[in-house]
Amino acid sequence: MAAARGELTKTPIEFTPSEGVEFGGVLFLLPALLATGLMSFKKHYTSLSGYYDLKTIVISLAFMYLCRIKNPEQLKHHSPGEFGKLLGLDRVPEAKNLREKMSEIVSQKQAGQWNIDLARSWVETDENVFYYIDGHVKVYSGYKANLGKKHISRLKLCLPGMTEFWINNSKGLPYFVVTGEVNEKMQQIILEKILPELLENVAMKVSDADLEADLDLPRFTLIFDREAYSPKFFDILWKEHRVAVLTYRKNVKDKWNNNDFSEHEIEIDENKVKMQLAEKTIKLDNVELREVRKKNNDSHQTSIVTTNKKLTTMLIALRMFARWSQENFFKYLIQDYALDKIVHYIVNEIDDDFEVVNPAYNKLTYQLKKIREKISRRNAKLYKLIYKNIKDNADKTEKNFKQQSKVKEELQEFENREKELLEQRSKLSYKITIKQMQEEARYNKLDFESKLFQNVIKMICYRAETSFSILLSDNYKKKTNEMRALTKSLIKTKANIIPDYKKETLTVELYSLSNPRDNKAAIKICQTLNDSETKFPGTNLKLIYKFATV
Repeated sequence: MAAARGELTKTPIEFTPSEGVEFGGVLFLLPALLATGLMSFKKHYTSLSGYYDLKTIVISLAFMYLCRIKNPEQLKHHSPGEFGKLLGLDRVPEAKNLREKMSEIVSQKQAGQWNIDLARSWVETDENVFYYIDGHVKVYSGYKANLGKKHISRLKLCLPGMTEFWINNSKGLPYFVVTGEVNEKMQQIILEKILPELLENVAMKVSDADLEADLDLPRFTLIFDREAYSPKFFDILWKEHRVAVLTYRKNVKDKWNNNDFSEHEIEIDENKVKMQLAEKTIKLDNVELREVRKKNNDSHQTSIVTTNKKLTTMLIALRMFARWSQENFFKYLIQDYALDKIVHYIVNEIDDDFEVVNPAYNKLTYQLKKIREKISRRNAKLYKLIYKNIKDNADKTEKNFKQQSKVKEELQEFENREKELLEQRSKLSYKITIKQMQEEARYNKLDFESKLFQNVIKMICYRAETSFSILLSDNYKKKTNEMRALTKSLIKTKANIIPDYKKETLTVELYSLSNPRDNKAAIKICQTLNDSETKFPGTNLKLIYKFATV
């Protein structure tokens, strides 16, 4: 009632003794969430009015994502009072209320700065100088926005959507994310958005004195797939920004001799792997690069190029092949955190002077591609007929010539069509501004702010879940798979919540897990969590973790 009258300035948090609370295990991850930076939103956002304040909304969203409640609508299938016990409230906000509160938050437009500040703190903790970049397309199936089409490799289709470019570390832990306006390529995004953020705000600083003393020392190294491959682009990054790159080489046609390769033993996730590696210095487009190749048992050679002169051959291979951690990151977040879901369908206009690839130019290019495919097939068929004519008996020559004549006519027709398309395309500009597009076909964009705000919380949740899982890993051989499975199982486990306001403690008693080994791991982690002396946000209650059957 006080909130309805506008008299409430702070949400009252009051825990009551509760037994068998659903998702009680999620409170075990609260210390990790706080250590990862969940409460750092206070530096960027102003408070909200009403019963549910900003802190409550942020913690509610974090708990939702960890419990695999992937959007506000899914809260309808869970008891609001039961979930509210995890927050010290009588109930959590319903879906409509939660969306209204989120709209108030994102209207402050602070998600980008919050993400960058978090990224800076994470980089300093990791002491990282290697940044993995990869794009991920979210398919749009609505009708309000007119988005540029993008190739979806996992679907092998071109569909309208928005592309997010994620910057992670070698273990797949995210730092920050930027979103393309329309259909920019990775090279453009790196130069215009990612590189400025890394140089000015995120990356660890390298002094000018160190750079002058060692001319081979890079500020940091960018690692990406073949999408951004271009030796001239690599040269620009090094000469203008002193930034090294590491990527796969395109269009490799030669093979190195077997004698060039030597065996190296590399440790990946505490497993020792033997690789056949070789290195040479090469020049591509007048740019000097280091090339490292890995030879497989079937003699296939995987080529890697880099402008980093400080890495050893073994580390070049190790860093490049660690890029798969980012693919695993995308797969995990799509399945468990609904990364592909577009949350808000608010449409914004794009700046009139923003340049995009001319759709008419693209259409003609596509037609040219199809015509050239037909020309190639007719040429192949013609060569086959000529060869057949030489081999066959003389009595079949006339029939063969008729077939050749028919193919030549088709070939001539397609070649004429190719010239027409080339002439039409030559009259068009490759790029045009938004205002030069026809009004009904002009691109616009979905609102990025809401998605970015939720992506930041998902990054925190994923990092917290990872750090918590690592604490459990000593009990398992297959750490990567089993430790995450146990963490998800622990989150879904019921717990007793016992507050003691005299002693200022909040005890969380976890119920038994599925097997003795999991119980042993959970009991062991309780002491580690208790040593952190974490207090529940907004209270003086120190969290005490126990196992209900001990």
